[in-house]
Amino acid sequence: MAKNKNKGSPRNYALASGVVRFGKSSMYHKKAIYKFVKKGKKPAAKKTVIFTEKKVKGDKNGGTRMVRVKKLQNRFPTATKAPQSTTASCFKSHTRKLRSSITPGVVAILLGGLHKGKHVVVLKQLASGLLLVTGPMTLNGCPMRRINQRFVIATKTKVDISKVKLPETVNDAYFARVKAEKKSKKEGDIFEAKKEVYAPSEQRKKDQVEVDKQVMAAIKAEKEGALLKQYLKTSFGLSKGQYPHTLVF
Repeated sequence: MAKNKNKGSPRNYALASGVVRFGKSSMYHKKAIYKFVKKGKKPAAKKTVIFTEKKVKGDKNGGTRMVRVKKLQNRFPTATKAPQSTTASCFKSHTRKLRSSITPGVVAILLGGLHKGKHVVVLKQLASGLLLVTGPMTLNGCPMRRINQRFVIATKTKVDISKVKLPETVNDAYFARVKAEKKSKKEGDIFEAKKEVYAPSEQRKKDQVEVDKQVMAAIKAEKEGALLKQYLKTSFGLSKGQYPHTLVF
């Protein structure tokens, strides 16, 4: 038999950019698909037993008693626990990245802390991601200390510190301050108690002297060593009409 040459247009077709004329739910009702869908019987829900009958000994106890299958909680915390933070291990998993302008030996300007405005020499990056810098202390009074790279402006001036050997003990734990033990208060000690003032240890003083000698030797080895000394002694500051975003360091 000859095929029917009349081609009917589909009821649902694309209008533009993937948008069809009728949605999925509209076509479901237009085609009456709901008439041909076989609906199975839902299994009967199991009845959960909450109470059970239990025999009780004694003449005056009624003989039986209804007891819960699962005992209710009888201990409720007075304070809610803090939710576990999802960022607990983020610091451990993150890599410590430095700006491309910050490398060992670069002269940087401190923007925060006790020694802000001073020029310092970057020694290395510690495991925590903080920078280890020094003045040296003999030039501008800035000792070896840690600082975040956000509080540092890297300059184009650089000192060759490839021959400088830092002690292996200089790490993040090296700069952690040890808290003194609290002594029990006694009668008459109210006015005698003095506020504890931080003082560097003898080992830290010794390490500072050794590192300063090596850094000073590296500064003297530069072509403009004398000028570099004067540069490290000066502190950075803006005068009237100067803007930091227009300066080249």
